[in-house]
Order: sequence, then C-alpha cells, then structure tokens
Amino acid sequence: MKRILVVEDDRMIASGLVYALEREGYAVSHGLTVNEAVNAIAAHKFDLAILDMQLPDGTGFDVRKKLSDTAVIFLTVVDDEACIVKAFEGGADDYVIKPFRIRELLARVKRTLNEAAGNSIPSLLTVGDITIDVSAGKTYINGALLVLTALEYRLLLIFASHRGQLLTRAQILENIWDSAGSFVEDNTLTVYIKRLREKLGDSLNIETVRGIGYRVD
Repeated sequence: MKRILVVEDDRMIASGLVYALEREGYAVSHGLTVNEAVNAIAAHKFDLAILDMQLPDGTGFDVRKKLSDTAVIFLTVVDDEACIVKAFEGGADDYVIKPFRIRELLARVKRTLNEAAGNSIPSLLTVGDITIDVSAGKTYINGALLVLTALEYRLLLIFASHRGQLLTRAQILENIWDSAGSFVEDNTLTVYIKRLREKLGDSLNIETVRGIGYRVD
C-alpha cells in the first residue's frame, strides 16, 4: 500500500482530500503545519507528499527539505509562472492550482506514483498499423505522420499502452487531461474518441463495450 503525506492547513480541503485518497486505497497521514509534517516524516516513510505552499509556520519547501526519495505535488492558490518555476526547481514532481477538482488531483497522484516507481511507457509503441514514437511525441500510420491534438495523442497513448484491456470511462478520465491541465469531463470523452476514430480510420479499431468503456485489441 502506498503511503501519502498531506500537509494542508485548510481543514475542509484536507478532510476532502484525505477521504478521497483513502477511498483509492492509499494510507494517508495529515499535518496542518510544518512541525506536524516533520513529526510524521520521522515516524513514516512516504511514497508521495502533497504539500500546501503556504503553512502557518513555514512553507511547503520547508517540508520538502525533510523528505528523501519521496515524490512531491505542491498545492497553491498562486497561479504565477515564477512561483511554478520555483516549485519545480525546489523538487516538485507536479504543481496544482487551487481550487482543484479531486478527480484531477487523484489522476495526477496516480501518474506521479507510477513515474516514481519507474512504470514509464516504452519509447516506441506499435498497435495495429500505428507506431507511436513516445520520445518524440509523434504518431505514424504505415510510416506516414499523423497529426493529432495533444488530447487525441494522450488518448491514443492510453489505448496503446493498455492493448487488449477493457478500460472503463472512469479509468480513461483519471489518466487524461489536456496540455493546459484542464480536466476532461465525462460528457466530452465520447466526442474526443469519435474524433480520434475519424483520424485513425481502419488502422485501429477502438471497440465500444456498451455501458462500460472501450477496448483496443
């Protein structure tokens, strides 16, 4: 079981986040301050820390300095490029602006934990007549370059890396957001898949499993 440290002084935000994480099967410790976080770090080894930038007795950076071999997601109300750059330079694996959607944050948590565990996607994927050069971010059909939007590319990457698996709509939504970080709503997923099918043509069959989700063989 993955263990997550949440350091957030807003009790309402923290309670909702802890509840959602525990429902996903994570073991969660919560601290309101830097001091409480330090005590938790002394008691447990964490796989991921979700840190509020502004705390009553310091900052998320103060907590980050106490962590080793732990992935970090910073939370902040400051949507400022300089602040974001500082966060990544300070060791952040991801950065989320408040207010945020819980499901989006859960998706980012899952992605960050997978990357920290080394569960990365191979640099070259082949499915049907399609080849995806992951390192270059390019897709080819029988050698011809296929132009996709960022979200269409991400959808295709999910299908290709889960070939033969039945993916529920919820699983897909948990793992996709556009290049600007906007979360994809359930009622728009069908539209994006329709567009992807039109571009892929007969090169790949994205099967609809009615009432459940999609599968690519």
